[in-house]
Amino acid sequence: MLNHEERLDAVFRALGDPTRRALVERLVRGPASVSELAAPLPMSLAAVVQHIQVLEAAGIVRSEKTGRVRTCRIEPEALRFAEGWLGSQRTAWETRLDRLGDLLAEPDSSEGTTS
Repeated sequence: MLNHEERLDAVFRALGDPTRRALVERLVRGPASVSELAAPLPMSLAAVVQHIQVLEAAGIVRSEKTGRVRTCRIEPEALRFAEGWLGSQRTAWETRLDRLGDLLAEPDSSEGTTS
């Protein structure tokens, strides 16, 4: 089992490719066969399968084969995991920026003094 950081790295590495993001965007709408996923893409079926394997390794996609058809579906937990990490980063930065804003809004104590 991957640890927290390795899991997060795998998710972001998988989502770092525009083709894989396009596959995820399609699968968010519902399950699809590999050939359905490959149809709009300007690449071979074998290349699409490799992208799907990366998404599967990251836990973003799950596929199952029934007869000769491999159907893929999104695994929302992996995306929720990345979303949780991003949310915690956003909260930390918002807190820092709020503090900075408070500091900048304070009157400068040296303004009222003369040299």
